[in-house]
Amino acid sequence: MQQDAIRRSADLLTQVFSRLDEIIKPGVSTQDINRVVEKTIKSGGGAPAFLGYGGFPASVCTSVNEQVIHGIPNNNPLKEGDIVGCDIGVILDGYVSDACKTYAVGRISPAAEKLLDVTRQALEAAVNVCGPGLRVKDIGKAIMETVDPHGYGIVRRFCGHGVGLTLHEGPQIPNYYPSRGFNPRLRSGMVLAIEPMVNAGTPEVKVLEDGWTVITSDGSLSAHFEHSVLITDNGVELLSSWSA
Repeated sequence: MQQDAIRRSADLLTQVFSRLDEIIKPGVSTQDINRVVEKTIKSGGGAPAFLGYGGFPASVCTSVNEQVIHGIPNNNPLKEGDIVGCDIGVILDGYVSDACKTYAVGRISPAAEKLLDVTRQALEAAVNVCGPGLRVKDIGKAIMETVDPHGYGIVRRFCGHGVGLTLHEGPQIPNYYPSRGFNPRLRSGMVLAIEPMVNAGTPEVKVLEDGWTVITSDGSLSAHFEHSVLITDNGVELLSSWSA
């Protein structure tokens, strides 16, 4: 059954985050993170969904501080007070799961901690509004209602998506409301990757010369949290997981 296969993929993804919980600290490089992600996925019988996808050169996107998404791992050590978003996809037996957690590296500033907390709350709010018969734009509305009171910028250039049979499927899931485009109803059996990306300052972003790394236009911090979820007959099932 496809849903069970996607659950198994997400279970392996959860194991990867559990492993990262153990190793991320000052002095560890994002290349170290990449090696652990790749080893853990392969040890579980899976394959990294990001490695080679569109030419991406690593098994995890590691986005540090003002980097929003698609950061490429390197050998620079993380410093006390940094934040690093680890966005990971797993392919297991042909089925795909996708999730992201932004980690605090050691002790971080109260401002950074608040940004992480609000972004995590936005993801929780988005997941909680999911269910059959509701619409895609209800997700963006829940994110916006959580984030806007804090004056943060919600990234609009990138969005969530369907997942399961491939890494990126329809529908697209904007993180804001109102948004343009189709507004389909959620149906039982749909698997979605919901992923608010929230900047401490402007919502505007730009892509670096490497063609991958997306950063905030004003250099402010950015946080990114993502879960794969299954729409069920009665509501929603959280497939991926990571500790708070």
